[in-house]
Formats: sequence, C-alpha cells, structure tokens
Amino acid sequence: MNIKKNLTELQNYTLEGEGNGLFDDIKSISEATQKSLSWINPERKDKEELFKNSKAGIIICHQEERFSAGRNQLLIKVPDPKLAFSVIVNAITANNTSAFIHPSATIHPEAKIGKSVTIGANCVLGKILIGNNTIIGPNSVIEDNTQIGNQVVIKSSVAIGGDGYGYVKDNNVQIKFPHIGGVIIKDEVHIGSNTCIDRGSLGNTVIGQSTKIDNLVHIAHNVQIGENCNIIALSIVGGSTTIGDNTWISPSVSIRDAVKIGSNSLIGLGSVVTKSVPDNEIWMGNPAKFFKNKG
Repeated sequence: MNIKKNLTELQNYTLEGEGNGLFDDIKSISEATQKSLSWINPERKDKEELFKNSKAGIIICHQEERFSAGRNQLLIKVPDPKLAFSVIVNAITANNTSAFIHPSATIHPEAKIGKSVTIGANCVLGKILIGNNTIIGPNSVIEDNTQIGNQVVIKSSVAIGGDGYGYVKDNNVQIKFPHIGGVIIKDEVHIGSNTCIDRGSLGNTVIGQSTKIDNLVHIAHNVQIGENCNIIALSIVGGSTTIGDNTWISPSVSIRDAVKIGSNSLIGLGSVVTKSVPDNEIWMGNPAKFFKNKG
C-alpha cells in the first residue's frame, strides 16, 4: 500500500523525510516495523521516547512536533494526528471490504435492502428497510417496521425492533400495552454488540444521524435520540426519553422514563438521571445533579 494515495483524504498536512510511503500493515507506535503505518498521540508525556525507539516507516504526528525523520522514514505532520490517522485507516479498510449476505441469514421476502450491504451469519431480518453501504454483524435480530439508513454499522448480536416493556393492570392481572410502532435509525449510526433498541409503542423510536451507541446499551420504546450523540456501554435509556444533539452519556448511566436530556450536555459516569437536564450542562451523581456548565 502507498500512503500517498490516501493523503487526498486530508485537508492540511506536511510531509517530512525521504521515505517512499509504502507500508504493509498498521500498528501501534511501539509495535511498528519499517513496513508499518502508525501515529503518535501528542498528549502522551513519553512521545519523544516512543518516537526515538519506534521502527515505524510512516508516522502521523502533530504539526508542531520537532521530530526529525530517520533514514527511509516518512513523517506526516497534521493539526490533529488522531483524526488524520482515523480518516486514512478508515479509507483503507473501506476499500478492502466486500459486501456480502451470508447464506445462513434469514430475511423476510418483503425486506428492502440497498446497495453494498453486508449481513452476517445467522441474522434474522423482518420486513425492514436497509439503506446503502450498511453492515449488520452476525446473530443480530431486526424485527418488522425498522428503517435503517445509509452507512450504518450494527455489530454482532444486536436486537432491534422488539416490544418495549409496558403493562396495564386489570385488578391483579397485567395486560400488555400494545407496541406496534417502529424504529428509525438514521445515516452513519453505529450500534455496538449486544445492544437492544425497542420499537415504539404507537410512534417510533428514533436514533439520529451519526450517533454512536456502545456495547450492552438498552434503548427503550419511544426514545428520541438526536444527532452526533455518544451513548457508552451499560447505559439504560428509559421509555419516551428525549436526548438532544451532541450529548455524551457516560458508561453505566441510568436515565428514567420521559425525561429530556438537553443538547450539548454530558452525563457523568454511573449517574442516575431522574429529572430533565438543560442544554449545555454537566450532571452527575445518584440522583444526578447539576455539576457545572459545559464550556
């Protein structure tokens, strides 16, 4: 592979050194060889030692680093090394991925599947709509009335579109409240392994564009999640909750039903949210309380 073919993905960079830009693999800075592409985190205190001891042939680093390229080494200096490394590697791996539908997958005959879609082994897909360039990992179950956008990534063993938890009591008998809504997952959403997203009861559960959901997350019925949110592992979002755009939900957060989490907010690690959170605020604790404004 030649890194110079992928530099068109970057808007601002400087090349230093006499390296030819050829590499065979992608490795961490400490494990890299002369045939490796790697990067250095500018926030690491030991970055100079890492650079000195690394054998990497191509290194992406911050534009203000004073590193000098060694013999046959190429440095790519950029404003944000982590972002540049991610963009380049994602472009490389995307080019090496071929779409396929595993023969063990069970798909409803009326499901509508877009172009270049990958569906893993043992998936069960109902009467759903899938956009282009979407990936669904093995053992996932996606039930009727689910709409999945373009370039969505769904990891293994995800359950989407099942009934939510809702009952009405008739004396001592619990009667199930109907869940006949759907799930809408918009473009570029990522959903981690073993996550569950329930269908709406009468309306839809909605996951906004570019939101990223980690492993082992539960999203209950009728939840509305905005764009560019991050919801981290072991978090629980109660039914009919609304989460605004650009909000960060830390690991192991529990959010009760029918509250509103404002845009650009942050909920701290392990918090239990029992009431609504305004925009641009950081809340934490059990029960969660205002900590400070988000700068």
